[in-house]
Amino acid sequence: MRFPIVLFDLDGTLIDSGPIIIRSAAHAVRVVLGREPDAELIEEVRATIGGPGLVAMMELIDPTHVDELVAAYRVENERLHDSLDAFDDVLALLPRFRAEGRRIGIVTAKRRATAQLAFDRFPLLAEHCDLLVGGDETERHKPHPDPLLHALDRLDAGPASAAYVGDSPFDVRAAKAAGVFAVAVGWGGIHPPERLALEEPDALVGGAEELLCVL
Repeated sequence: MRFPIVLFDLDGTLIDSGPIIIRSAAHAVRVVLGREPDAELIEEVRATIGGPGLVAMMELIDPTHVDELVAAYRVENERLHDSLDAFDDVLALLPRFRAEGRRIGIVTAKRRATAQLAFDRFPLLAEHCDLLVGGDETERHKPHPDPLLHALDRLDAGPASAAYVGDSPFDVRAAKAAGVFAVAVGWGGIHPPERLALEEPDALVGGAEELLCVL
């Protein structure tokens, strides 16, 4: 095998969470700020997904109401997890990788408690992942390499043995900074493939079979 360690982002990579993230952010704007989010704001929010985290997203929306926005977002987002979808063809790769003897990790900007909602909804995540690194486990977040380096340290592995699979520019930058093989995926619906290509990932793939070939 090419990479005995495969690390995955969560949002837009394994789970199709872009729509509920946008809906949750829009809900927070309506409830806390009393206005309808316009298209420009929605695109600004979309561009932050997968990066420094929820607090940074809400600081972008309104730095004077961050705590209220975060609270309103989390209530709505947890409710919407009952309708969360996954990229089933990608999830199906996890048991295949484990059968090959690879170790699988998830490194996400989500805090662990929120990521656990996805684990509860999709048992394959819990069954076939060796570790989860949430956004609340390192002081610095993607695009800094710290979350990936933390994952590798917990797996007692070096960067050369690992690939990181993600759907955002932040994922590509973090992978490169950590010295792991950077795989950008184009199916997430959050960040367009042409935007990912600008980050010059080691590979840009459009589907599960193509990902399998790369890894």
